[in-house]
Amino acid sequence: MALGTAAILTFPLLYVTYSALTGDLSLIPRLWATRLPELLTNTISLALGVSITTLTLGVSTAWVITRYQFWGRAFWDWSFVLPLAIPSFVLAYIYSYLLDTAGPVEQAWQWLTHSDARIPSPYGFMGALVVMTLNTFPYVYLLARAAFQNFNLSFEEAAQATGATRWETFFRVSLPLIRPALVASMFLVILYVVSDFGAVSLLRFQTFTYAIYQQITGRFDYQSASLLSLLLVAFALIFLFAERWFRTQSRFYQTSGRVRTATPKPCSWTKAIGINLAFLFIFSAAFGLPVLLLIQWTFAAWTSGELESSLGRYIWNSLFLSAIAATAALALGTPLAYLASRIPTRFHLACLQGAYIGYVLPGPVAALALLMVFTNTLPFLYGTILVLILAYVVHYLPAGLQAMESALQQVNPNLEDAARNLGAKRIRTFTQITFPLVRKGFSAAWLLMFLLCMKELPATLLLRPIGFDTLAVRIWLEASEELYQLAAPPALLIVLFTIPAVFLLSKKNWQAD
Repeated sequence: MALGTAAILTFPLLYVTYSALTGDLSLIPRLWATRLPELLTNTISLALGVSITTLTLGVSTAWVITRYQFWGRAFWDWSFVLPLAIPSFVLAYIYSYLLDTAGPVEQAWQWLTHSDARIPSPYGFMGALVVMTLNTFPYVYLLARAAFQNFNLSFEEAAQATGATRWETFFRVSLPLIRPALVASMFLVILYVVSDFGAVSLLRFQTFTYAIYQQITGRFDYQSASLLSLLLVAFALIFLFAERWFRTQSRFYQTSGRVRTATPKPCSWTKAIGINLAFLFIFSAAFGLPVLLLIQWTFAAWTSGELESSLGRYIWNSLFLSAIAATAALALGTPLAYLASRIPTRFHLACLQGAYIGYVLPGPVAALALLMVFTNTLPFLYGTILVLILAYVVHYLPAGLQAMESALQQVNPNLEDAARNLGAKRIRTFTQITFPLVRKGFSAAWLLMFLLCMKELPATLLLRPIGFDTLAVRIWLEASEELYQLAAPPALLIVLFTIPAVFLLSKKNWQAD
């Protein structure tokens, strides 16, 4: 079972590699002379740019939240998680409307300056940088906040006792000691950016994912798409191995028995006003203003009779697909996580690591592999829901595996040994002893995969049955035609469905009992 699951998850990458290297290799110098330099430059610059800006934004907000006490602090503490509920392509189409030529921001700027001054276009690098930063900084914020909350204040006090200023202490002591959390968050951000399709496509910024989609749908050139996919996966694997290497090299131990965590210090009213204004600007840009626009457009569509009668069908398609895919992924991932945790042989650990390959497999790449497999070998299954569900499982099961592994590692194996000594079989022990203890962690894994499937776009565009649209697909189709009012209802529904899941996943008590 574990070997079969690992084979399913690694097969798309192996097939893409085979397709790329067994075709006409003369395409490689042709791509290098035409597309590759631009795609490499754009993808790397966007990933590095977003990582730097999210690091600045996430660490600064986490530092203020954990170190200062001010009115409004409790609200900002949880509100900075809300941007995770907005898919990147929803944020992209909202900002393409706000910042477009003769858009609301440009009109306001011209009114304030009494001139015909133009603002920078939202399309291209800067638009993608702003949108991806606003969409991903909560990853850095969450991990940095947790690291600062568990930070031993004695290290900072020792540095200040030797004459270091607050800024020197922050940059030379505090930040270096939370490097593991920062590196992990940066890896999440970079992997998210290089695999994103919706935002870069709507903002017309050429990256690998956008180019792969164009090769598949516009030119039907599967080999060029495979070569580009292989390079994108190699790019993601570099960051994966670098993060794993850094994790093994980073060891920060508390050598004394006394740990003092920081207590938030009260702020003056002037500093509190400044903090709240800065936080209000960040929150409005990342969540408040986009949601208000979605509500306004949805209400306008409803009052004008433009609300699609088939919206209920799109809701059902999204919920049905996400629930089935998350359940299938949980069923397939459970043996992998259990065997690697309880019987950690080289074979079981190799199967688990093979399953994590899907973690660096962007949506268009997984979709391309399945598209080629089913059109060449099982054409009667292509264009069915089965293929789409398989794409979801391949792409998002690795995210759920992390939660399942964590939950199983918190259960004492002696409890299972005691049950087996009393004559219980391994399956009965798992169902009656282990699973009740890990149900919260497994529920979190299911919820995470459901949340990701709800927002999935490229694989759904490429593999969905004819006429089978989800909320994410409708948003992309309407926004591509700049029909913002028609794209608002499905976008608002995705946000509403996602907010409860984001809150539950951010709660600390979603762990094993």
